[in-house]
Amino acid sequence: MSFSIDVNEENFNQEVLQASHSIPVLVDFWATWCGPCKSLMPILEKLATEYNGQFRLVKIEVDQQQNLASQFAIRSVPTVKMVKAGEVVDEFSGALAEDKIREFINKHLGPSENSALQQAISDYQQGETTSALEKMQEILLAEPDNPMVRIEFANILMREKRFDDARDLLNSLNAADKNNPAALALFDQLDSIDTVMAAPDIDELLQVVENDPANSQAREQLCAHYKLRGDYIAAMDQLLEIIRRDRSYNDDAARKELLKIFDVLGPEHELVGQYRRKLAQLLY
Repeated sequence: MSFSIDVNEENFNQEVLQASHSIPVLVDFWATWCGPCKSLMPILEKLATEYNGQFRLVKIEVDQQQNLASQFAIRSVPTVKMVKAGEVVDEFSGALAEDKIREFINKHLGPSENSALQQAISDYQQGETTSALEKMQEILLAEPDNPMVRIEFANILMREKRFDDARDLLNSLNAADKNNPAALALFDQLDSIDTVMAAPDIDELLQVVENDPANSQAREQLCAHYKLRGDYIAAMDQLLEIIRRDRSYNDDAARKELLKIFDVLGPEHELVGQYRRKLAQLLY
């Protein structure tokens, strides 16, 4: 069975974006004339086979697929990008050594079904909260350098409304792991929770901005509500309205918050490009 595939514009959406919602997709942008590409590809194919379906290897020849290369801003080959849930979450350029590539892949793979981490997550999903928390604590002590343990543990703590404990755990991540998309999303949720807990409900806030459209604080609180709902369009629209009416509000807080949302969504998300353009039009 082959775990790699050549992709073009016609099947890109299905084989990369849609597939990445169920399995990590490693996209290798290469060229026939590129020497390092020829040394890298056999390693990637070997690892795809070795990992036995834990990720999918996709190969895109840049000269034949120039639109895809342009879409992903490929400036040199080989360039390898990891796609998960429809978004690019990590990448590297050049022909890395096999151990470095293995390390790159491992940090983006979910825990296996039989791993202690997955068992703890499963316990929590089945309502066995005490058991899950105890197992998470044991795993954290056994694997202090595994960032996914801290992130998954923090996720459970947040669901249990232990927000301070979750924040402490996330803050204990190193600088690089704090930029993991999963960690960024949790940090963003915590910030929104802090804002919402001190704010009126959505209906009341909507009435406030209807009566006073220039009320930036109400719009900022609405943004937090919308983010917790996962409605990033509504959240970003509120931030743009703050910027349009009062750029200096709370030390340029709306623009800074908009940039944080861009980080959470990821650079390849269609909303990021759309709202970057809207932001640029307001600022310049």
